[in-house]
Parts: sequence; structure tokens; C-alpha cells
Amino acid sequence: MRVPLSWLREYVDLPATETGRDVQAKLIAAGLEVETVEQLGAGLKGPLVVGQVLTIEELTEFKKPIRFCTVDVGQANGTGEPQEIVCGARNFSVGDKVVVVLPGAVLPGDFAIAARKTYGRTSHGMICSGDELGMGDDGSGGIIVLPPEHEVGTDAIKLLELVDEVLDIAVTPDRGYALSMRGVARETATAYGLPLRDPALLDVPGPNSYGYGVKVADPVGCDSFTARTVVGLEPEARSPIWLQRRLQKAGMRPISLAVDITNYVMLELGQPLHAYDRSRLDGPIGVRRAEPGEKLTTLDGTTRVLDAEDLVITDNRGPIGLAGVMGGANTEIADAAPDPETGRINGTTEVVIEAAHFDPVAIARTARRHKLSSEASKRFERGVDPQAAAAAAQRTVDLLVLLAGGTAEGGVTQVVAPSAPRTIAMPADHPDRVAGVTYGRETVVRRLQEVGCDVYGQDDLVVTVPSWRPDLAEPNDLAEEVIRLEGYENLPSTLPTPPSGRGLTARQRLHRRVGRALAGAGYVEAPNYPFIGEPVLDQLGLDADDARRRVVKLVNPLSDEEPALRTTLLPGLLGALRRNDGRGSHDLALFETGLVFRPTGEERPAVTPPVDRRPTDEEIASLNAALPRQPRRVAVVLAGAREQDGWWGKGRPADWADAIEAGRLVARAAGVELTVRADQHAPWHPGRCAALYATVDGEETLVGHAGELHPRVVKALHLPDRTCAMELELDVLEQASTGVVQAPRISTFPVATQDVALVVANDVPAADVESALREGAGELLESIRLFDVFTGEQIGEGSKSLAYALRFRAADRTLTVDEASAARDAAVSLATERTGAVLRGA
Repeated sequence: MRVPLSWLREYVDLPATETGRDVQAKLIAAGLEVETVEQLGAGLKGPLVVGQVLTIEELTEFKKPIRFCTVDVGQANGTGEPQEIVCGARNFSVGDKVVVVLPGAVLPGDFAIAARKTYGRTSHGMICSGDELGMGDDGSGGIIVLPPEHEVGTDAIKLLELVDEVLDIAVTPDRGYALSMRGVARETATAYGLPLRDPALLDVPGPNSYGYGVKVADPVGCDSFTARTVVGLEPEARSPIWLQRRLQKAGMRPISLAVDITNYVMLELGQPLHAYDRSRLDGPIGVRRAEPGEKLTTLDGTTRVLDAEDLVITDNRGPIGLAGVMGGANTEIADAAPDPETGRINGTTEVVIEAAHFDPVAIARTARRHKLSSEASKRFERGVDPQAAAAAAQRTVDLLVLLAGGTAEGGVTQVVAPSAPRTIAMPADHPDRVAGVTYGRETVVRRLQEVGCDVYGQDDLVVTVPSWRPDLAEPNDLAEEVIRLEGYENLPSTLPTPPSGRGLTARQRLHRRVGRALAGAGYVEAPNYPFIGEPVLDQLGLDADDARRRVVKLVNPLSDEEPALRTTLLPGLLGALRRNDGRGSHDLALFETGLVFRPTGEERPAVTPPVDRRPTDEEIASLNAALPRQPRRVAVVLAGAREQDGWWGKGRPADWADAIEAGRLVARAAGVELTVRADQHAPWHPGRCAALYATVDGEETLVGHAGELHPRVVKALHLPDRTCAMELELDVLEQASTGVVQAPRISTFPVATQDVALVVANDVPAADVESALREGAGELLESIRLFDVFTGEQIGEGSKSLAYALRFRAADRTLTVDEASAARDAAVSLATERTGAVLRGA
């Protein structure tokens, strides 16, 4: 919400010395998030005056149309002579009043104005557009043409209100009242302890039987509807400068007088309104839910297929607007246009004003469903004062009569569903107990009255909540109002005393070890939202029966494009990698640990737990049974160079082996050794994919996969070539872990290294050979490493040579050559027995 300080002063008599920064500090202390204070007209220096165009000479010898004008600026130039100005704009004529900046002035952006020769003529100043003055778009598409009543030579800086301060407030969802000048003014008045001139305090006529017909078929969706009619509008009437400028400062573009007035009243009172051209209405206005398949063309020109839950405004023809979101094109206020035959100005002369209150949830869902967020929907979904509709309609009528020459018809329609004021019972000392500060009853009552509450009672208070505060629903909400107005900065700072004897669980320690290990290996943590869209599962190439396609869908997702909970960490990580690569970071290694959501299909509907007592163990178990399985996983993605080029030599790109090593690194952090086997598993490349296994309770259990992604996946997700990834289930690693990771024993005796090269069939996994060597070598084996794989004619077709380095060491003695050789021979013997390996060269 953009709040011009000059407009705010109309409702609160702020001290003349108060600046926007001062008001910002006060409102922030009161709990409103004022992000910035914009200084309009900063650096602007006159003379900037109203001028009248006397002559226009078209200069046709240039590539683009140029005009040489003489403009009467009165005595502003010191001579009274016409000012000669070169201008390229086409939207003004002889006799028009325009805004002229004279030599010696400075425009926003430190743009100094001086006489200069251009297009063969000397231009003594400029005829200004709104953008050049920092006013924003006024819809003209060119320079500013002023109404004819303004005198030549008038100071345009004051006329156009170019110097002002605008507070930009980020309004949270629970503070919908702050999306209006009325709401911000109330907070300002409270912060300064000053009286408020409430713009909603108007004399409003009561409803009668001869107003425009309204039928509300859904009182839950629309509990209040006010309709007023104004006739005899002048189609050529334009919005006055003050009205246009207030809309522009608030961030809205002037459109036409009737529309500008409804927008102005919405900004002033917080009540969205809509004006219908009465000549385009067919019968009474109705409010109902849409019928499936109905269509509506909204004001933005888009034809929308309506949903059965959409709340719509109708007439006899069908829907004419999406309630609380956007009106329909078929009842739009017509622009003023001259009749080609008579020259008479035609346009809307009769309007019906709608001021209604709609259900916030219905409006929020409609706006999200149609991807159509508007100023109206933004207010309705945060909560609009239901009592403000009649006052807003009256204010709109008054302005139409005043500015458009209209006449208000006597008919007043009000359809209101009966409702009682909302009350909250609260002990008078409840805010004291929440804040840990003794405020006292008088302070509590005074602060609640300042926000508009009626308070009764002594020790036990009964608080009637004001209609504009739907966020006040329970005692804690009232306590928060007292605390924020008394000042959060006045709360004592008390550090909690942590209970002794508690620390991280074994699971938490494992997750931290994993994070530290990956960070130490050069990976950067990139947490992502746990939401995905099902199209990404197609891009990953998952089979139709893949368990990862069985997702949990959210009833009220943050984004319609990602309505499901993730079943794998890869989509989020790959999206982060793609964004970083697109922004110039090509050498990437990212990781994430987090939950995935794997429904089993056996989940039962959850039972709402009681709130007056602690749920029983059975009730908690029932809630848990309703949840999908939520294993914790870790994943990494890599692209670009894994080792950089430098004076030390050439670097190398990341490949599938790095992804596998990341999995081993994670497993070692858990004290687990992985077994690696070739596999085919989407989204990995079928020839560069490894299945990672760990031993759980004596059985080899699949933990995850690693390798290079399939080229089709890389192309579909717009990833760098040869992108690699790894994903493991940490819960399985935790089960495979033997507990606390033991530090290695350091032997002071020398190592004995034995190399062995074995020839095996091509289809024999290296992991099987390594496992046999490890088991056969016995306790003296300290480590084993595959350092070479060779194929060729020397080996024979269908075979490969695997070369391993075996390191032997004893904890209590120096090994002899015979002992090391015997251990090596035992390892080779077992590998020969299990895998058919033959010692190369034997």
C-alpha cells in the first residue's frame, strides 16, 4: 500500500515538522512494515509553469515528426514574450494548456534545462510529459494536457503536487485494514495520540424499495450488497488533477472519471467497488455460484471458463463479473468518444454502483484459480470492513455528483445477511501474562479502545471487536494489540534457561555430519521448497508405475503449477542448478537434505483431535497413520568443472564417478561402506547409473542411486550437458550404521603394498571382485583401491583387467614379505573362486 503523506494529513493533524521518515518510524513501532519512503520531486527545481500553445509549425525535413511551437508562459520567463520550444509529441493542439519547464530548471534525475539548438531551431525549454516529471503513466501516451481553466504562468509544481513523500507499506495478510488510507490513518492517529477524522463517517440514506434490483442467491458468499444509481453524467468530464495525482502516487493509473472515483474510494476506505453502465445491464443484478462451463469475458479481454465454486455477478443474460475480482467487459463503462455524424460526445451517462462484501476464502480461491490477482481481490481476501459498504457507495455517489455533474437517484438497495457483533471474553490481566509485563487494566482497556474495540467488565473483560478487524478472533490477538501499541521495544529481554542433559539426537547428529562432509568436499547447500508439479516427473522420464509418481496433492497449494509434495529431492536441486547456470555460474556442486513424501495408499482420513485436552496415544497414532511415509533423503547435483584449470595443471569435468563418490562420502559419515553395482533407473543414463547398497541386519539393502543423468532428461530440464546426480535415503543409512562412528586406529608400523591385476569377464561387476578380495585378504588388509581398468587385444575379447592396490598393515608388528604375499594370494584365490578371475600374466 502506497500512502502519500499529503493525503494522510487530511485525516490526521500531524505536526508540520513531521517527515515521512518520522511517520515511518512511528508506524514500524506500531507493527506496520513500512519498507521505504519515496521522496517525490527530489531535486526538482523550477521554473515549471502552465503554458498555452499559441502556434505549431510542423518540421517535415527530419526522419521523425518534429514541431516548433510558441507557448505563452505569462511573466514566468521574465519578458512576457512567447517561449519558443521544439517538441516531438503529437497529442496536443493550438490553444491547449500544457506544462512548460524553462531554462534554469532542474527535473528529477538531475536533468538541468537550458536553451539548446536542435533540429535547426533553438528550444528554450521543454513541454513536459508525466514521465519526465516523475509522475508516472497518465494514460495520455505523450505530454500533459491540462484542463482549460488553469491560468497561464501558474506554478505547475504546486498544481501537480509534484513534491511529496510516499510511504510504501508491506501489508501482511492479517492486516487487510491497512490497505486503505482510512486504516493507515487510524494507526497513525493512534501512534501519535491524535484524533482521527474518519472518512467513513458519512450521512447515508437508509434502504428503500425503489433502488436497483438485487438478488443474492448465496448469502454465505455475499453477506452484504449495496447498490446506488447515478444518472445524468457528463461523458466528457475528466478526473481533476488532484484525483489523478492521488491515484498515481498510490500506484494506480487514471483511466476515466467514473473508474477513477471507484478506485479512489477503494484506496480511501478500503472497500472495493464496481461501476456498471446501467444501459448495458439487463434486469436485476444477481449474486450466485457459477454453473460449470459458463464463460465470462473480463475487463482484461480474457474469456474465462468458470468453475462451480466461483462467485459471480449476473444479470438476465448470465455472468457479468467475477465477484470481488474483476468486472465483465459487457457492462464496462464506455469511454467518451465523439459521434462521427453529429460531433456530440457519447459515453456512459448512467451508472449503478456496487459496494458488496464477499467471503474472503471464496475470493482468494477464485483469484488463484483464474490467476487473476486484482486490487479488489487483494483486499477482499485479507478482510474488508463489512460495515463500510454503504459509506463507500455514498462517497462514490457524492464524487460522481460533484465531479461528473450527475444526479443521485433516490433508490437505495441494501441486501444484508443478519449477523451479530463478534465478542471475545478475556481476563484483564491476560496481556500481562503473555508479555511478562504489568500493564494494568486501564492500559489494556485504553489500548483496545484505541483500535476500535468496545470493552466492558472489570477483572473479566468482554471485548466487542470492530468490524474492520476480522483478524481479532481470540484473547491472544487482543493481547498482541496491547503489546504492539505499548511498544515491542519495551518488552524485557529474558533468556530462557535450557534444560540440562539434552542434546542432539543420533539422527540429528548424523544429518549434521553428512552436511559437514559434503560441505567439506566442496558442495553448497541449496534448500528448496518441498513442492513439485507432476509435469516435472514426465521430464525426469519416470515410468507410469514408478512409485515416485504417487504424490500427495495439497488442497490449497501456494502455486497451482506445483500442487504436490515432492517424492524426490532432484527436481528442486536441478531447478536450482539450472537457475545458477543461467546466471553465469557454470561449475556447480549443490546438495540438499530433506524429507520426501511417499504415500503408500493405506493412509486413513485423519480425525480432528480434541483441543480441550491432550490427545490420547491412540488418537496420536491415528493422526500418524493418516500421514504418508516421510523418509529423509540427501541428494547432490554436479555440472561443469569438478577440478579447475590452473598453474598446477589441467582441471577435469564432473562425471558419474564424482556422484558415486558423493554417495560413498555420505555413507562414510554414517560409518557405513556402500556396495556399488551397475543399474538402470530413471532419471539416470542407463549405462552410467549405479545402484548403491548398504548392509542392514545382514541383508544387502538398496540405499539410492548415483550417476550421470539421461540426455533426454538434461534436454527436457534445460540442464548443462553431462549433469550428474546422487540421491540416498538417510534413514536406511542410519539403520545400517553401527552407532557412533569409531575413529580409525593409527598404526606406527609400516604399510606393505601389493598390487594385483585380475582378468574377468566384462559382465562381472568390479564391486564383486573387490568384495571377494577384501574378504579373502582377512584382517591384515587396511584398504583396497581399484586404480586401473584395461581392455584390449592383450586381454582377449569379452574380458577386462582390473588392477587393485592392496595395503596391508598389522597393529602390533611389521609385516614380512611372506605375510603380505600370503594375504594377497588368499584374496586372489577367493576372487578366482567367486568371480572366475584369473591373475593377469599367470
